[in-house]
Parts: sequence; structure tokens; C-alpha cells
Amino acid sequence: MEHGAQPRYGAVGIALIAIAVALFAIGIVLKPAFFTPKDDASAHAGETEAKEPPAHEPAAPAAHGESGFGEKGPPLWSVAPFLALLVAIAILPLIHRTAHWWEHNRNKLMVSVLLGGPVAVYIVLNDKMRVVHSGLEYFQFLCLLSGLFITAGGLHLTGNLKAKPAVNSIFLAIGYVLASLIGTTGAAMVLIYPVLRTNLERKFKAHTVIFFIFTICNTGGLLTPIGDPPLFLGYLRGIDFFWFLKLWPMWAVNGAVLLALYYFMDVYFYRKEAAKDITADSERAEPLGLKGWLNVLFLLGIVTSVAASVNTPYREGIIFLLGGLSLLYARGSGGALKAREGNQFNFSAILEVAAVFAGIFSTMIPALMLLEARGAELGVTKPLEYFYVTGMFSSFLDNAPTFLCFLTLSMSAVKASAAGEMMTKAPVILAAVSLGAVFMGANTYIGNAPNFMVRSIAEQQGVKMPSFFGYMAWAAVILLPVFTILALLFLVWLPFPIL
Repeated sequence: MEHGAQPRYGAVGIALIAIAVALFAIGIVLKPAFFTPKDDASAHAGETEAKEPPAHEPAAPAAHGESGFGEKGPPLWSVAPFLALLVAIAILPLIHRTAHWWEHNRNKLMVSVLLGGPVAVYIVLNDKMRVVHSGLEYFQFLCLLSGLFITAGGLHLTGNLKAKPAVNSIFLAIGYVLASLIGTTGAAMVLIYPVLRTNLERKFKAHTVIFFIFTICNTGGLLTPIGDPPLFLGYLRGIDFFWFLKLWPMWAVNGAVLLALYYFMDVYFYRKEAAKDITADSERAEPLGLKGWLNVLFLLGIVTSVAASVNTPYREGIIFLLGGLSLLYARGSGGALKAREGNQFNFSAILEVAAVFAGIFSTMIPALMLLEARGAELGVTKPLEYFYVTGMFSSFLDNAPTFLCFLTLSMSAVKASAAGEMMTKAPVILAAVSLGAVFMGANTYIGNAPNFMVRSIAEQQGVKMPSFFGYMAWAAVILLPVFTILALLFLVWLPFPIL
């Protein structure tokens, strides 16, 4: 990034801090509790009546007030804009004539407005609180992603290690752990550049990026709501922040298997490298260093605000404040600016998420209402069925709205009035939906937002990545057998949770 970008960092940083101040002022006026009150009813499910949902959780379906749609929900045709938007996201980037047009965020926003605007108006006329709650969830979702994106984008690992199989495996293992701590987007932003730089001299490196997507961009983010957007949306619906830690056996076994497979595959490809390339790699090795280190504290602040259940709008105020300070840090520190330059940081990716998800959050309202009203008619009842159906849709659609759809379906099936009740009424089904959304988002480039981001960065750095269907073949051969064994082991054969 050129020197002329510095004023933009300053201007955006000041704007974010101003928004943070406004959010704190709104909190002072509305006077919600700073921390989300703990609801003890979940610990005594069936013994007490349901309490009011915590302030960070949008009201349960029954609390939305009278709906003009009746017991059957909105008509089936109202889902058409949602399907059209998801098809556009999946197909337009793959068609030669539309691929370049779709690259521009303004065109994505135009499609979102054209499809989502009429749906929002239609729902407002029949159940306006649905649109209010969907808008709140969109704001909370985008705020967290933006905060992680901005602060992690200011961290830059310098240096160039020897690209040996053990070194690459350690990179992936570190990223696998970081994904649940700073999010799949944050971990990918921090590690993709040093991984590519380390493997610069090697000819065979596409498999490293593929496993990077498998592990860091997807499956590593299973343990916390910060890890992956679907889980954060579940947290916003009332699932306890630390409940997802119950999935650690699946996370640990999956990580061990995929990292072992990668190590032996990298050993195979390493032996095929030309001797001159291995020599060049050794001669250019440099120790690791870190630029923009203050962003570590900003990242920790964001993670802490979510983990501590800081209430809206204070949580979002904290996130905007820390994001603004991160950008001002780049404006005022030469080292922090070089860190962002080294990462080729810009706002395009997060603006793309904002544009596309504005349409998703509005057009999916009828689908969620239909699932609430008629979800039991689909006949999905067993954990393994939830895992595969959620995973199948997460592979080709975005895994965040897919998670919400099947979370709603599972709530309807077990007659849970709020998502938090799933933790006690049907924990194994909640685990199946979470696993399907997070794990199988790795099956295609379009399953999760960081997948395409990493693929694009790798290709810009000269890595010849497989095509859309070529990547699917890798996933089919490697991921599907691993996921199937994990699902049978932890959702069918063994009791959940194990501990």
C-alpha cells in the first residue's frame, strides 16, 4: 500500500472512534446492563418457566408479536429472493462473462438491495419486529468480523523460515489453534503471508494452501463463537459462549488427522523438489519477527468483550473503538504502517462481506420463519441427518445463514422456544448442526468467506490453485471420509458430550 493511504487510515480510524462514542452514548441513554445477565434457567430446564432472553439475544420467535402470516408462516414463494441471492453468490464468480462484473462490491450491493429490499418491505408490512431483529443481528455480526479483520490485518509476521514439512505443519497447527481464538478470518490474515513467503522457493505448494483452507479457514474455528460466523450467530441467539468448548474432542481429532495427512503429503512433495530450490530456500531463511505488535492487545480486547458477554451496544462500541485505535496506530507508527503494507491490507474484503450479507440477512427472513412454522415437516430428526444436511448446504451456500436455518429447524423439531434451550433439550443435535456448518464450509471455495480470500491471495503470489471443481475433488477425497468417521464416532457411537 502506498504512502498516500495513510490519511485514509486516520480518517477511517477517527470515524470508527466517533461511532464508538455514539454507541456508548446510546447505551447511557437506553441504560441496558453493561454485562449480559446470566440466565440460570438453562441449568434447570423443565423445572422453571422460561425467563426473558438475555439482552444480546434477539427475542424468541414467539416474542416477535402478532404476525400477519398465520400459523403456516409466509408463502413459499417469499423464499425465492433468498435462493436467487445464494445462487448469484455461488455462480456469478464462476461464469466468464459475469466474473469481472461480480468483482466490484458496488455490484454485489446492488444485487443485495434489489433482492433484499422488497423482502424487507414485505416482511415489515406483516411482522416489522422480524426486520428489526434481523437488522440488529446483521449489525452485531458485521461489527465483530470488521473488528477482527481490521486488527488482525495490522499484524505482520516477518522473516522466512525453511519450508520443511515440519515447519509448514507447525504453521498450520498454530493457525488451527488461533482460528478459535481470533477467528478464521483473523488467523488467515495473520498467517497466509508468512506461509506463502516461507514456501516461495518451492514448486509444490498448492497443497499447503489447500490444507491451510481446510484447517485455518474452517475447521479450526469450532471452539468459540469468535472462531466462525455461524457460531457467533448462535451465540447471538442465546447459546452460551463456552458451550462450544464441548466440541473439543471433534476439534482435536479432526486437527490431528488433517495435520498428520498434510505432514506426510508434504514430505512426499518435498522429496520431489529440485535440489537448487531446496538450496535457495535454505540460503534465504530469516528468523521470524512481528510488526504491528500493539494489535495483539486490540485483538485481545475484542475477544475479551465477547467472551465476557458485554452487552450491546457497549460491546460494539468497544470493538469500534479498538478498530479505530488500530488504524490510528498505523497512521502514527512507521512499523505499524509497514505491517499493513506487508499484508497488502485494504478494506475491500470486509466491504464485500457487508454488501453480500446485507442481502442475505434480509432475504433469509422468510426462510427462517417458514422453518420455525413448518420445519418439522422436512423429516430431519437424527443428529447424523442434521450434520449432513447442514453440511451439504454449508458447502455450496454460506455457512452462517445455513447454520441459522437448521438451528431454527432443530428448535422446531424439539419444541424449543429459544436457541439457548437446545443446550439442554437436544445438545447432540446442536453439536451436529454446529459441526456441519463449520466443518463442511471447507468443502468448496464458496463455503466460507476466508476460503476465497486465501485462494485469491495465493494466486496473486503466483501459486497455481486448483479450479472450483478441482478443489472440490481434494475435499471429497480428504475431508468427507474424515468428517464421516468423526460424525459416526462422536454423534452416534459415543455419548455427547464425552466430558
